[in-house]
Amino acid sequence: MGRRKYDRRRSQKSHIPRNESDKKNVYSQDKRGDGWTGAGYTATVKENACFEQYYKEQAIVAEDEWDAFMEALRKPLPTSFRITGYTSQAKALLGIIKSQFFSELLSRRPEPDEELPKPSCLPWYPEELAWQLDMHRAMIRKSVPLQKLHHFLVTETESGNISRQETVSMIPPLLLNVKPQHKVLDMCAAPGSKTAQLIEMLHADNTAVPEGFIVANDSDNKRCYLLVHQTKRLQSPSFMITNQDASHMPNIQVTQKNGQIGSLLYDRILCDVPCSGDGTLRKNIDMWTKWTPQNSNNLHSLQMRILRRGLELLEIEGRLVYSTCSLNPVENEAVIAAMLNTCEGSVKLADISDRLPGLKTEAGVKKWKIMSKQRDWYSSIDEVPEKLHTQIRQSMFPPSNIEDLHIDKCIRILPHRQNTGGFFVAVLQKTARLPWMSVKQPKPLLAAVAEDGQVGQGGEEEKDGEEGEEEKEGAGDKKERSPPLKKMRWGGYKEDPYFFLEETDVIWQPIKDFYDLDPSFPVNCLMTRCSEGKKRHLYIASPAIKDILVNNEKAQRVKVINTGVKILSRSDKKGVDCDFRLCQEGVRTLLPFMRKRRLQITDMEDVKTLLTQENPFLYRMTSLLHAQLKETTTGSLVFIYSPLESEESPSFTVEMVGWKGKVSVRSFVPKDTRMHILRLCGMDVSSIDAAFQLKLEKIEEKRKADGKYGGHEEEDETKSNEATGEDEEKMAGIEEKAFGGGDIEIGIEAKEDLDLEKMDNAVDEASYSNGAEKLEKIIDDNKLATEQS
Repeated sequence: MGRRKYDRRRSQKSHIPRNESDKKNVYSQDKRGDGWTGAGYTATVKENACFEQYYKEQAIVAEDEWDAFMEALRKPLPTSFRITGYTSQAKALLGIIKSQFFSELLSRRPEPDEELPKPSCLPWYPEELAWQLDMHRAMIRKSVPLQKLHHFLVTETESGNISRQETVSMIPPLLLNVKPQHKVLDMCAAPGSKTAQLIEMLHADNTAVPEGFIVANDSDNKRCYLLVHQTKRLQSPSFMITNQDASHMPNIQVTQKNGQIGSLLYDRILCDVPCSGDGTLRKNIDMWTKWTPQNSNNLHSLQMRILRRGLELLEIEGRLVYSTCSLNPVENEAVIAAMLNTCEGSVKLADISDRLPGLKTEAGVKKWKIMSKQRDWYSSIDEVPEKLHTQIRQSMFPPSNIEDLHIDKCIRILPHRQNTGGFFVAVLQKTARLPWMSVKQPKPLLAAVAEDGQVGQGGEEEKDGEEGEEEKEGAGDKKERSPPLKKMRWGGYKEDPYFFLEETDVIWQPIKDFYDLDPSFPVNCLMTRCSEGKKRHLYIASPAIKDILVNNEKAQRVKVINTGVKILSRSDKKGVDCDFRLCQEGVRTLLPFMRKRRLQITDMEDVKTLLTQENPFLYRMTSLLHAQLKETTTGSLVFIYSPLESEESPSFTVEMVGWKGKVSVRSFVPKDTRMHILRLCGMDVSSIDAAFQLKLEKIEEKRKADGKYGGHEEEDETKSNEATGEDEEKMAGIEEKAFGGGDIEIGIEAKEDLDLEKMDNAVDEASYSNGAEKLEKIIDDNKLATEQS
């Protein structure tokens, strides 16, 4: 946020009008939504003569499609999203989207000044779980249905049930075809939308702890924490984030099937390399003024190194997907062709033309040229002056055997074909050992002679698998050498190590007895971040992730940023037999092993009561749940709700962490997750969110007062920007009054230091807060309306 604000201030200073003509342009409204407009901003001119000249010469688009191609690039990118597919709630959520949001967009007759985009399902994505709408921010601000849809997407994204992801970004994980038993590496993972998709595939069979795992890596330390935020919502114990240079990804040591320690090789690798990004011109409009062909030339070598290292870490018969959001052949076909020749037949391109029916693609190009910084064209390395050989390399040009490499098996996605961004994908299959990864020969006798006259003898060492170590058979032959391993540099914040819990630890037996955990529970996979003092939180990782952490801790081969799922937190509540309570984010992992303190809810009204009332008394529950609560001792527990399946509502299961006090009960569920569950129960959550309700009322009032927006866009937008601060304060105040505080979150997921004993005593003395009473009244009104109808 800080950087963005700084950039805006700088942008405002750089666009101060210097004459009358400039003043007219500063507040001009961009009818097409082409760029920033309003106070202090000018619309970006979406023109770049060099860009057009370059790609016309490369002939990546047919001549008769060029105008449509450029027109598509100048339009804003559509909004696209994907429903999380591995949970039991996916089909139910899809039904809600169609019935409550899309139906209104399709049936409502728009006002004269109102645009209502028609949602479209991506035909090539499985089970109708990905959708696209051609809408932008200006449209959202003016339309109540779009405001509701936008609010829905934001809250469901935070709860991990929807991923707001660019359409073309969904393609590489689908082509990778990850299974639950696969070992997967995402080499350049941040910001994490593709990684989240891979996690869903790993848990496709709804297994809480799959056999396989995912290692998500990024070289930027700050972006790694963005990756943590994106993937934490999916709550997978079989996932780890590392901070390494992808071109020098270290050999991770793991326990092999024969019990020996060896280097980890992956079944699937996603190699979404850093690129110039000119396929993202529709959303990164600054690139129109910054684009040069030199950007691609400079990245070519890095992309080659990352791809080479990825192939070294790939298991034989494994699959690697190479992708960029670039249109430039220098970053795409040139990299693939050069690497295929380097691998000498040990790697081949897989045919993916029919893998995603409904996706319109173009085959990889076989001819291209290189443009220098001085904008001179070259068709081969022989034409390049010697002084430019450090900038333009042999590997950038089409090889002489281009026809034999089957480059046409690569796919290109062009923006004008299906209203998307530009993209390139190639799927590589490793069929044999790489030529420079040969087995080490026995070490020769040492030339040095000891003082006793005996010649020292070197031991025989053989490489275990393809460890990626450098084979120095020919020191002068650069082609036969792997990239040297970099010395570990601890940049950024140094994370605390993980300490695994022993079964003999004093805190374990009370936890096991209190929740009656099954003997098969992997207690040795529980972790903490401190070795001394009180353990505040317990995390769980899969056995495969634990093996990686244990075998690489001492050597510090890998910088681990985050792994595991938090399942238990210390509460120190007096009068409770266990000092640790359950955590909502880890309940899905722990629940299969719990044999006590799991209560089945059969009535939807109990779910609504738990999620809309802060501290309901036990007698507020229905008779069946009330009887279960009476037999349950004070402490943490899990509520499970599974409604019966019907034609209108598919079956799903909801798990909610709660706390049973002496005379009351409460749920410990975050705000966005609560709204998600209430939606599944058929409740209109927009009436609960007071701040959002005020926003909708303001839109309706504005429409009634003005009649239409036509002719006043510039003035309205300026006034709207000036009033933003006041509106946010009013919304915050209303939300605080409605919910008894600024934090809508009922429970203590965001308040780890809250004293549960004081909380429970307060519940015994008082019933509900003002916010809870208001929410209870909403539910009663809904009941009354239903009975009357």
